[in-house]
Amino acid sequence: MALVVKETPVTEVKKAKSSLDRDIALAEVEKEKKLSFIKAWEETEKSKAENKAQKELSAITAWENTKKAQIEAKLKQIKEKYDKKKAEYAEKIKNKAGLIHKQAEEKRAMVVAKKSEDNLKAEELAAKYRATGTVPKKRIACFGG
Repeated sequence: MALVVKETPVTEVKKAKSSLDRDIALAEVEKEKKLSFIKAWEETEKSKAENKAQKELSAITAWENTKKAQIEAKLKQIKEKYDKKKAEYAEKIKNKAGLIHKQAEEKRAMVVAKKSEDNLKAEELAAKYRATGTVPKKRIACFGG
């Protein structure tokens, strides 16, 4: 068996090589173009996701602020109601204290009046006993009777 080597002319090899290089370069450019497109798409999608998340976070913050404002308004309303009731009860207590003081003054006045009346009676009876020279029939318990 004999081996036959066929030689290709050098110009054909150069042509084939430059055509191959061109094809490789075009394939490389196409690959870079696809990668660039994919990267742009990825960044767009990430940007969309970021914007959506920001919108949702803003909505949550707005909802939270609204709820807090409602609660604070309710708390203020309850506090005002409490303060009003507190003032009403304080007024009632002051009125009761004033009424008790008035009743105590009336009772004191009655005791003082009764004491004056009893003293006057005692003086009148003592004067009568002196005038008649008689001794009282009753003994007073507080004087050792």
